[in-house]
Amino acid sequence: MTGKDIIQKVKEKVCITQAASDSDTGKGKSKMSKQIKHGYHLVEGKSGHAMEDYVFAEFRQADENELGLFAIFDGHLSREIPNFLKSHLFNNILKEPDFWTATDAAIRRAYRITDSTILEKAKDLGKGGSTAVTAILINCRKLVVAKVGDSRAVICKNGVAK
Repeated sequence: MTGKDIIQKVKEKVCITQAASDSDTGKGKSKMSKQIKHGYHLVEGKSGHAMEDYVFAEFRQADENELGLFAIFDGHLSREIPNFLKSHLFNNILKEPDFWTATDAAIRRAYRITDSTILEKAKDLGKGGSTAVTAILINCRKLVVAKVGDSRAVICKNGVAK
């Protein structure tokens, strides 16, 4: 094992660049409502190359509001683009000035801004791309889902997919 391999393993263990190996599983729940829970399970496919998928799942306080932020970024040809999305997309969405008043438009705009930034940084980020599916749960009352590419979201009630 090279020094670079050891550093990568350490980064993965402390979630700096969390890459799923054979599988990656997690769960969590809202502080605002006991009925709101999330979970995810990523499984490496049979493509013959390393897993390039990233998951983002957390509840976050924003002033008096609780936001559930959830995403899957399905990398194609590399980990750089999905890792960039994991680090930047939600921040771009939440800093949109009309996020609270025109959520759908703010998310669309943030997706476009993030995509433009990726294209500007293509030389540094290298080959590849990513699909994305994001879900934002606002105060356990409003769910806004957006996607680019062939990724999908599944909503469940009492553990049953709808």
